[in-house]
Amino acid sequence: MKITLGDRPRVFAKKISDLIGQNIDGCYQCGKCTAGCPMAYAMDFPPHEMIRLVQLEREEEALNSHTIWLCASCETCTSRCPKNIDVASFMDALRHLAFRQGQTGAEKEVTLFHKLFLQVIGRFGRVQDLHLMGRYNLLTWNPLRDWQVGRKLLAKGKLKLTAPPVAGLGKFREMFKRARAQGREGA
Repeated sequence: MKITLGDRPRVFAKKISDLIGQNIDGCYQCGKCTAGCPMAYAMDFPPHEMIRLVQLEREEEALNSHTIWLCASCETCTSRCPKNIDVASFMDALRHLAFRQGQTGAEKEVTLFHKLFLQVIGRFGRVQDLHLMGRYNLLTWNPLRDWQVGRKLLAKGKLKLTAPPVAGLGKFREMFKRARAQGREGA
């Protein structure tokens, strides 16, 4: 059976459904995902409306929304869904597609953070907070944004100047490089 929207095939909805391994047409817009979402207040389209955008093949609006970059992936939406739709994976799939298509302008600082985070992981094999936040703050033209918090964390020994060594870092870097080459770096 071919899924259509009027006389048009539903390509975008099928692509997202295939990415998450679920048919999103099961969503009947009850809004429980949105009611539990801690970030819904800041979103341009709350979670249930994002699903509806995809169901209606409104790809451009979905991929350019702020919502996909503001989603905290806390999975509250997923746990509340009466149809067991993995809404958090749905948001991940939209982020992934937007990232791969270069449609990351809606929340430039969030996507910059994603990119820097992956670079730091690739280099150190783990998060190195000082390096990550230092680069982020420099690239967002706000180098002293976190200096007061950073000073307190350094004083308490909670923020390290260097990353502790990671066992098997060479093997991790090889794996990370292969994943990037296969397009799995994601957002």
